This record gives sequence, C-alpha cells and structure tokens, in this order.
Amino acid sequence: MELSTNRVRELFINCSKIPLLLLLLFFFVCSLDTLSSAFQLAGGKVAGDIFKDNAVLSNPVAGLVVGILVTVLVQSSSTSTSIIVSLVSSGLLEVRSAVPIIMGTNIGTSVTNTIVAMMQAGERNDFKRAFAGATIHDCFNWLSVLVLLPMEVATGLMTHLAHIVVTSFNIQTGEDAPELLKVITEPVTKLIIQLDRQVITGIAMGDERMRNRSLVKKWCHTGLVTVQTLNTINEGDITWTTQNLPSEVNIQKCRHLFADAHLSDLTVGLILLAGSLALLCTCLVLLVKLLNSLLQGQVAKVIQKVINTDLPYPFGWLAGYLAMFVGAGMTFVVQSSSVFTSALTPLIGIGVISLERAYPLTLGSNIGTTTTALLAALASPGDKLAAAIQIALCHFFFNILGILLWYPIPVTRVPIRMARALGERTAKYRWFAVLYLLVCFLLLPSLVLGLSLAGWRVMVGVGAPFVGVTVFIALVNLMQAHSPGHLPARLQSWDFLPRWMRSLKPLDRVITKATGCCSTGQASGDDQAAPINAVTTHVDPKIKSVDYAEEDHASSPLMMLFPVGKKYFTCTLGTE
Repeated sequence: MELSTNRVRELFINCSKIPLLLLLLFFFVCSLDTLSSAFQLAGGKVAGDIFKDNAVLSNPVAGLVVGILVTVLVQSSSTSTSIIVSLVSSGLLEVRSAVPIIMGTNIGTSVTNTIVAMMQAGERNDFKRAFAGATIHDCFNWLSVLVLLPMEVATGLMTHLAHIVVTSFNIQTGEDAPELLKVITEPVTKLIIQLDRQVITGIAMGDERMRNRSLVKKWCHTGLVTVQTLNTINEGDITWTTQNLPSEVNIQKCRHLFADAHLSDLTVGLILLAGSLALLCTCLVLLVKLLNSLLQGQVAKVIQKVINTDLPYPFGWLAGYLAMFVGAGMTFVVQSSSVFTSALTPLIGIGVISLERAYPLTLGSNIGTTTTALLAALASPGDKLAAAIQIALCHFFFNILGILLWYPIPVTRVPIRMARALGERTAKYRWFAVLYLLVCFLLLPSLVLGLSLAGWRVMVGVGAPFVGVTVFIALVNLMQAHSPGHLPARLQSWDFLPRWMRSLKPLDRVITKATGCCSTGQASGDDQAAPINAVTTHVDPKIKSVDYAEEDHASSPLMMLFPVGKKYFTCTLGTE
C-alpha cells in the first residue's frame, strides 16, 4: 500500500509539472516579445536613421552590416524586413541592393538565442552544449554569407531567380500571414507595451515628422470626421462660404502600462529591457530545472533516443531532412525563428537534443521564417506586391542555397565543428561568450561599416590584408592538425609567437584579476583534511593527456599525481 501510494504521489507530481512547464514557456515567449519591444524603443529611431542613407546601402558590404546592426538594435528581423520592403516599394532602394541587407538580418536575428544560452553559464557542461547549439545558427549564416554575398554581387543570382518566379506566376494579393502564437501571447504583451512601428519605417523613408513622434502608442483607434470651415471673401460686400474638410481625430486610447506615462522612449525601453531580461532569466532557470526533473532516468533515455536516432538503413540520411521539416513547421506555427531556436537552446544545454540533430532543426527554422515572410508579402498592396514577394523570395533562396552548401554532404557540415569549438572555448573561459557577442554583433559590424563609409579603397586596403592573414592562419592550423610534415619546421607549431598571440590565458588572467570573480578559495571537508603528497614523474613530450591543452604545451612536461582522499588527481607541469 505504501509503495502504491508513493507511485500515485510521484505520478501526480510529474503530471502537475506539465502545466507549470507550459506556463513557464508562455512567459518565456512573452519575455522575448517584450525584449524585442524594449530594443526597438531604445534603438528604433537610430535604426531608421541608419536605413535613411541610401548611398551607403548601395554598397553590398555596408548593406550587410546595416542589416546586422539594425536587426540587433530592434531584435526583430520582421521589423527590419518590413522597412526594407517599404524602401524598395517606394523606389528608394533597388531589390539587388536590398539582398545584402536581408542577409544581414538573417545574421542579426540569431543574437537572441546566443543571449539565451548565456543564461546557462552556471553549469559548465550545460553552458558548453547550450552555447554550441546557439552559435551553430551564427556559424551557418556567416559561412553562407561569405560564399553567397560575393556570388550575388558578381552575378545577381538570387535577384534573377526571384524575378523569374515573380514574373512567371500571376500572384494576387492574399491575406495576412496567420499569427497563431500571437493570438495567445498578445493579450498579455499588449497590456505591457504597444508600439507604433510606422515611426521607424517613416524615419527610414525620410519623413521628418516621425522624428518627434513617440514609438509608444498612445491612441489605438483613430477616425475621420468632416469639419466645416468658414472662408471670408472681401469684395465690397462680405461673403461667407463654408467648406467641408476631413480631419483625423483620436477616438480610443490604448490600454497598457505606459499609455499615460510621460517618459521618453529610451527610458521606457530601458525599463522594459531590465524587466524582460529578469523575466527571461527567471523563466529559463526554472525551465531548465523543471526539464531536468522531468527528463530523468528512463524517460530521458527514451526521449533522447527518439529525437537523436537516425532512421533504419538505408533511410538514415532522411532523418536530418525530416528534422528540417519539423523545424520549418514549428517556426511557421510560432511565427518566429528566434522563439523556436531560443526554446531549443535549453534542451541542447541539458543534453536532450544533440548538436547534430539541432543543426537540421535550425536550418528548417530558417526556411520556416521565410515562408511566413512570403505569406506576409502576399498581404501587401498591389503597387508593393511584386517588390515584397521578390525580397521574400531572395531571403528564401539565400537559406536554400546555404543548406545546399553546408548540409547534404557530411564533410561540408562545417558549422557543427565550428559551434562545438566555440562551445568548448566558452566552457573554458566563460567571459568569452560576452566577448563573442560584442565582437560578432557590434564591434566588427561597426568597424566594417566605418570602413565602407570611408570608401572602397580604404575598405580594400584594410580588409584585404586582414582577410589574407585570416585565411593563412586557417590553412596553417588545418595542416598542423592533418599533415604537419608538409609545413616548415617553424610553422609546425605556434610556439615561436608571444604567448598572448597564441593563447587566451594572459587575457583570462587579466580579466580574472580585474573582476575578482575567480579568486582561489580554501578547501573544505575531506579535501581539506587530506594531506597532499605529490608524486612527480617525467612524461614523454609526444604523449598528451586528455586534459592537455595543445595551446599551452611545453617542450618537457612533468606529470604530478596528487592523492586527495581515495582519489588521485593529475596535473601537467610546464603549463599554466
């Protein structure tokens, strides 16, 4: 009886966790939506000003960087895409010039799941997996841009393909894209903040009246009324005439927290940013703990086996494409690739989904977000329909061509290896995640934008040596790993370089000393009481231990065995 009662109690507790899991997921999605609104309030007008300079956008490299920066600023690729559609439809921007910006929005939208991954920094292994799962999207986008942007500039491939599709089919104006997730989340998010997104588009199109207008929506419903005006004509006798003029008046005020707040957009944005980040962190921590408690023992093994196992031979290769279909379908349902990949990140972190399976799911999410953009383009007015569909198709072709480059052949799945290397680096140096975020999504795009503004000569003069050195280092690293004998003796390792040029240890030491976050503590418990006697032995330098970092190796290491309690810990001397 006691055993039966315990089982019933355990079953009841596990069943009650499922509604709690759905509730946390709901608030997690709401926090992402509010985070996007906060970024738009804080940087939306700046984003509009960036789009305003059409001479800069005609430069493909500058257009790519503008797409990254604007999407990072507003945290919404749909907002960036809608601005681009408006610019093209109004004739201020050519479709071919808009394609690099679309590529940039594809990169910028992946910053959200990278931020989400940083919330799992508490546990080292979970952080390594989560960061690798988040950055696999970045690696795919960057590699695709490196190949497809020069191809597009040289041949206009995607522009021509999209133009052929648009002209071949008699496409009629359709309905709005279904917003299935927003039907659930909008009742809550609308009570927090509502934005007038036409302000950013207006600034980008050069409407100076929008510059002094707030992004925070005050009035939700307006209407036209007819006003009678009196005109006086003096020609001897006084003649009165009446004239009916339509005038727009505010009818109903919005109902949200900041509707009556007399605060600047920046202040409201910072308040929402702090609140949404706090809610995001809380929901993510609770989600991870709840998933860990649910996915234990046999349940975890079954789920991992179902998600990560390939199909039986000879159909094993279809499993990845089936995962792409699932990713595209889920993204179509939630109407946001950021939401889907951000929800995927904690599952990768706790080990439920492997990196190899997360990769096709992410690629499918890329396709899913382009299909929703196509449906949204069909809702455009007749004069904007062709341009809107052409841009949406360019976005679609970019992701399809990227998948053809980096998925079908297993050896070409370079983003998986790159993401895994980034995850391992971040697990060793946790501050590297912040550095990666700042460099890839802020500093490097800003530097490239500045160089592009200075002109082609300056950009080529600075960029060509940088690209040449980067390619040289990559080739040498590749040969060091696979065929070091073909390299000169001096290039078979990077030992001849100063330590700060070949290792992150010196920078880690500086950051640790500056923050004081990794101070050495005293041992406790059994470890403190146990005497430590080091047993030193010489080790063949050709043999490397499992934890022997290649970047820190010395010419003649020593292996020391430290007995602590009943266990032995090894330490390689000659390294730091």
